[in-house]
Amino acid sequence: MTGTPNPRRRAVAYIRMSTGLQQYSPDNQVAVIERYAAEHDMEIVATYSDEARSGLRYENRPGMQKMLADAQSEESGFDTILVYDVTRWGRFQDQDEGASLEFNCRKANVQVHYCVEQFINDGSPISTVIKGFKRFMAAEYARELSNKVFAGQCQLIRRGFRQGGMAGYGLRRMRIDQRGEHLGILDRGQYKSLQTDRVILVPGPEEEVETVRWMYRQFVESGRLEGEIAAALNEKGIVTDLARPWTRGTVHQVLTNEKYVGNNVYNRHSFKLKAKHRKNPPEEWIRADGAFEAVVDAPLFSTAQEMIRERNSRFSDDDMIDLLRELLKKKGFLSGIVIDEADNMPSSGAYASRFGSLVRAYSLVGFTPERDYRYIEINRALRQFHAKAVTDAIAEIEKIGGAVERDPATDLLTVNGEFTASIVVARCRHTRTGFRRWNIRLDTGLAPDLTVALRMDDANEAALDYYLLPLPILDTNRILLAEQNGLMLDAFRFETLRHFIAMAERALIAEIAA
Repeated sequence: MTGTPNPRRRAVAYIRMSTGLQQYSPDNQVAVIERYAAEHDMEIVATYSDEARSGLRYENRPGMQKMLADAQSEESGFDTILVYDVTRWGRFQDQDEGASLEFNCRKANVQVHYCVEQFINDGSPISTVIKGFKRFMAAEYARELSNKVFAGQCQLIRRGFRQGGMAGYGLRRMRIDQRGEHLGILDRGQYKSLQTDRVILVPGPEEEVETVRWMYRQFVESGRLEGEIAAALNEKGIVTDLARPWTRGTVHQVLTNEKYVGNNVYNRHSFKLKAKHRKNPPEEWIRADGAFEAVVDAPLFSTAQEMIRERNSRFSDDDMIDLLRELLKKKGFLSGIVIDEADNMPSSGAYASRFGSLVRAYSLVGFTPERDYRYIEINRALRQFHAKAVTDAIAEIEKIGGAVERDPATDLLTVNGEFTASIVVARCRHTRTGFRRWNIRLDTGLAPDLTVALRMDDANEAALDYYLLPLPILDTNRILLAEQNGLMLDAFRFETLRHFIAMAERALIAEIAA
């Protein structure tokens, strides 16, 4: 009798890279994994990847999510996952998270192999101990790197350099070199080109600077409230830096931000290692006073801050609750924006500070919303995000030589006179069972040739990924996306807008023929 040879094990490769380090480049990982597979008589039948993805969180890694979902399906078609090393599996701050993901694979009879590690991942006591230590070191590396980056950012702040964020109305970002010489204004969406260059804030156009000073004078000298100032600005046709009408809240931001008096303040909020956002107390703020050229005189700014503090402090707890109760009766519901847009009452921040949180203040006036009205604030932020996304896309297209016409009424883009594109932003929502969903509303009435759909992240603060949806597949005005949507839709998913921008690139015929 002739024995039947054992079939080759069917494996998949998992690739992850969060930085441009050569050691962890996708090509290097693939080469190592392929060599490992050949040495162990394995056949690689698929590759899953998460490029430019942090290893801190599983939720932001669609490649791993798809791989683990396939591994646990009845028709997975593979029994082994090959990973470069423990760090590529993840740098989870809770090491049990990485272990649980591997355990779920093992329950589905799928083994995980770490190709360059010096231990065999066979479940033996020694491999378990070494693997646990490796996971700890992977997490510790992320923590140490985070601390080093934060320390570096703090040092730059103390030296008077701007760290991220838009300049704001009346200000502009100026790129400077190592000698402090000005190299030019950075437009919205532009970044410094050299690592040694820095960014500072400088006064913007004279008309914007004068408008900011007028706002302060109206508040301090004329006693006008933020809502009245906003109404006057809108009546004059003056818009914010995001080309939006002024509101009480946006005026309040101008009147309270220290950058207008030249101070560089950082670490008001923190979001380290993908943890929850935290509002830091003033003693933890990093600051450099007088770092920039002031737009508003220090005495005028100080008077405005004192008036705002006095306005908030003159209300007793009972007064604040009475005002909040009246606002609830008038509006029917409460939110931070509703409070901030109401005249003659403290800000939402004052309520949160006085009563511990807005939710606590709501409870004292008997407001327990059946719905989560935070969507009002999120939608407002998303409208601003959409405006910036459209502006940035236009700038990137023009940077590579393309031409864009923007319809001011609909934001429909006509690129190079050849095709039209519509940019839409999809808010991230969570089901009761914890799954993420994105409801994409399409401008089918405009019939764009291409719809660029931006899926937002869990916090609805940044783009998670992009879907480039051509007109022929859009036979509806709405698409509901899950985390995984099958080949029919996910074939159009991209990590960045690079592919969309490249569609507008132009080259001379002579260059193409060369």
